[in-house]
Amino acid sequence: MALDDIRRPQPPRVQRLDAELRHAHPLTVLEAAHETFGEKLALVSSFGAESAVLLHLAAQVSRDIPVLFLDTGMLFGQTLDYRRMLAARLGLKDVRDLRPHYHDLATTDPQAKLWETDTDTCCHIRKVLPLDRGLAEFDAWITGRKRFHGGARLSLPVVEQTDGKVKFNPLANWAKAELDAYMAEHDLPAHPLVEQGFPSIGCWPCTAPVEDGESLRAGRWKGSDKTECGIHLARAPGTAPNVGGDI
Repeated sequence: MALDDIRRPQPPRVQRLDAELRHAHPLTVLEAAHETFGEKLALVSSFGAESAVLLHLAAQVSRDIPVLFLDTGMLFGQTLDYRRMLAARLGLKDVRDLRPHYHDLATTDPQAKLWETDTDTCCHIRKVLPLDRGLAEFDAWITGRKRFHGGARLSLPVVEQTDGKVKFNPLANWAKAELDAYMAEHDLPAHPLVEQGFPSIGCWPCTAPVEDGESLRAGRWKGSDKTECGIHLARAPGTAPNVGGDI
């Protein structure tokens, strides 16, 4: 399965939006997304190492934009604390905690040890399925992905469509220096694990500190070939997302 960064032909409306916003400031991208989709637009945030920038920008457009947070049940306690603190500080009015269904956990990961043997399935029941359900009512969503993270993200567009939904990547063009400068300019609090060597933060069993010289995402699923949790993987054509009940 290929990352949705690997281009498929895009609908004309999406091509037009991407052409118009390809070099736009992230705030302009967010304003265009909100103007185009209104209540059918959501923002997906991990409340991780770089999340404060996108959330601060979005709050300037509208504090009512729904923010979808994947609470996998295996996040660092520091992430949960950061989520509460940052949402309150920015005045975000609609942060939704998306959790895996009990039935999925009971049948697939009853001992919460699936991450030891099958990280793909673990991510699927804890992230992919909850996000599918959470996004069911929306036509478009905002991500925090950037090209400088490397890999298939190097070709990341600002606007794209996958699985029938339009995705906006407002920070695609920004480098780490620009993120750091924005954090400093607006006095945004860093995730508490950043100073401990975690530049990219996911679930605690599958996230490790990064050594000097390693890429920012080197600590995610360290020692394996896995680089993405699955929420940004494009499905095969004709395959519908799972937005219903348990499987």
